[in-house]
Amino acid sequence: MRVLLDTVTFILAVQSPLGLPPKVVQILQNAGNLRELSAISLTEIAMKTATGKLTFSREAVLQGIADLELRLLAFTAQHALDLFRLPMHHRDPFDRQIIAQALAEDIPVVTCDQQFRLYKPLSVIW
Repeated sequence: MRVLLDTVTFILAVQSPLGLPPKVVQILQNAGNLRELSAISLTEIAMKTATGKLTFSREAVLQGIADLELRLLAFTAQHALDLFRLPMHHRDPFDRQIIAQALAEDIPVVTCDQQFRLYKPLSVIW
């Protein structure tokens, strides 16, 4: 199964894995799953770290990507253009970009953010 981790899910998986639901842990531990992280999440983490809203080093991000065996999903022009079609259920620009990616790629998002469920036909796992 191919899945896209939301930024919060990635941070929890790295910093507080015991706080993840068993279903998410199973997805992360199953080597048969293709686990992806959006390049948008890297931007979000870097920006929130720079503004002091988050403490997460570049090295911790790289180590988390390696430890979780994640593939990075580039944000393309097509993903950006798909933002024009998204309703404004969610105002967070990072989340909206991740939602657009997941819809364009037709992959479920692993997230605790209930707002993601408002975007049909997006599949949300938590």
